[in-house]
Amino acid sequence: MKIKKELIIREIAGDTILVPVGKTVYDSNGLFVLNELGAFIWKLLPAATNENDIMEAVLREYDVSREEAQKDISEFLEKLKDMGIL
Repeated sequence: MKIKKELIIREIAGDTILVPVGKTVYDSNGLFVLNELGAFIWKLLPAATNENDIMEAVLREYDVSREEAQKDISEFLEKLKDMGIL
C-alpha cells in the first residue's frame, strides 16, 4: 500500500507518533498519535499489497477474532485515506 504523505514514525515517551516532514508539514494539522495496533499496521503498510496481508499479520500477532481485526483494520485504513495519507 502506498503512503502518499511524508511522515516518519517516532517512539516518544512510550507513544508512537507520526511526524510530518517536507511539504506534508504544511498539509497537516500536527502530529498523529497511533495506538499499539495502529503502529503495528503502519509498519506493515509499505510491504502490504492489500488489506488481507495486514489481516493475516494482525491475526498472527494478536489474540483477536477475524471479525474484530477486520473492523479495526478497515477503520484505521479508512481514517488514513480520509486524511490523504493512503
